[in-house]
Amino acid sequence: MTEPHSQPDRPAIAPALFLFSLIYGGMTVLAGVLGNKQVALGPLAVEAGIFAFLMLVALSSAVAELYGRAIANKLVLWGFVPLVTSMLLILLVLGIPAAEAMERERLEAFNIILGQSPRLMAAGIVAYGTSQLLNVTIFSALRGKDAEQRTGWLAVRGAIASALSQIVDTLLFIGIAFYGVFPIGQLMAGQMIAKVVLSLVLIPFVITGLVAFGRGFDAGRFSE
Repeated sequence: MTEPHSQPDRPAIAPALFLFSLIYGGMTVLAGVLGNKQVALGPLAVEAGIFAFLMLVALSSAVAELYGRAIANKLVLWGFVPLVTSMLLILLVLGIPAAEAMERERLEAFNIILGQSPRLMAAGIVAYGTSQLLNVTIFSALRGKDAEQRTGWLAVRGAIASALSQIVDTLLFIGIAFYGVFPIGQLMAGQMIAKVVLSLVLIPFVITGLVAFGRGFDAGRFSE
C-alpha cells in the first residue's frame, strides 16, 4: 500500500494578502475618525479622512493586481465588517453614561469627534461600498490580457480607477450626508478636485510600491 505524498506546509492565505487585509480593515475604521479634521491642501480645505480612503483604494487595487478581481471584491465586502462593527460600538459607548470623574471638556470633545449622526453613517457606508467596488471594477477592466502590458500600465490604471471612483465617492457621501442641510456645491467641488489631484499624484506610486512589496513578501524575500 502506497502512502500519500506528503505536502509541504503552505499558508492558508498569501502572506501579503493577509497583511493587506489587516491594514485595509484598520483604514475603514480610521477614515471616519480622521475625517473630523480639515486640512489645508493649497487653497483647498479637505477632510483628512481622504488619506485613509486613498489607502483603501490603493490596497484594493494592489490586491486585484496580485490575486485577481474576485479576491479584491471580497476584500471590499469584508471591509463592511470592521466598518459597521466600529459604528455600532461607537453608538454603544456614546449611549453609556460617562463616569462622574471624567472631565467635562474631555467628554464634550469625545462626543464631538465620535458623535456622528445616522445620516452621516449611512452616507459613509454607501459611499465606501460603491466607490471601492467601482475602483476594483475599473482597475481590472483596464488591465488587458498581456502580462507585460499590465505591469507597464499599473500606475496609470491605478490613477484612473482611483480618480473616477473618488469622484463617485464624493458625490454619494456629500449628497447623502448634507443635501438639504446647506449648499453643497462648493464643498463637493473642492473635495472632487483634491481627490482627483491626489489620485493622480500619489496613488500611482503607492500602488506600484504595494504590488512590488506584495510580490516580494509572498516570495519570502523579507523573511529571515
